[in-house]
Amino acid sequence: MKTESQSDKEIKREVDALCLGAKIRKLRQRRSLTLQDVSVRSGLSKSLLSQIENEASVPPIPTLVRIAKALGVGIGNFFRQESSVERISVVRKHARQEAGLGPHHRPERLGYRYIPLAHPLANQHMEPFWVRFESHAESENDYFRHSGEEFIYVQKGRLEFKGGDQTLVIEQGDSLYFESSMPHRVRNLGPTPAAVLAVIYTPDG
Repeated sequence: MKTESQSDKEIKREVDALCLGAKIRKLRQRRSLTLQDVSVRSGLSKSLLSQIENEASVPPIPTLVRIAKALGVGIGNFFRQESSVERISVVRKHARQEAGLGPHHRPERLGYRYIPLAHPLANQHMEPFWVRFESHAESENDYFRHSGEEFIYVQKGRLEFKGGDQTLVIEQGDSLYFESSMPHRVRNLGPTPAAVLAVIYTPDG
């Protein structure tokens, strides 16, 4: 039997500390919505939503965006403190919260972790993230799509972006802006982890 690696244990601890599933469930129940309601609104399956709420699966950023839209909130709500009414956000490096890959997301398949950089704010339209793309050869990442726009700046590494009918290679110092309503995916082409600054804009409605 394959044993859980130290890295997997650390990632699981990081994910558990975020309590994303509990926060999503709480917001859903506050709005008197069933899993079926959120499934219809988001286009995500009930089984996936149930896994997320039960902390069995960590949602990638585009999935979080779709859940947030279905619940009528910004994705910042999933990372902020309950009592936060801040209008200015400063996230110190020691206070960053990292979302890794849950036990049902093999790193070689999804392949990234993300840190929200403005989580004290609740209803902002732009959400910045630091994203680390793990190195892997097997990955054929799922395509994602959601309302809004995205900006990516490559801090380190070499990535492949596929969006619409285009395939682009972006490297350290390159930036990319695109409409996230089109199917898209990003994967690491290099032998070491790559890092990007990603900003997601989600409009009202």
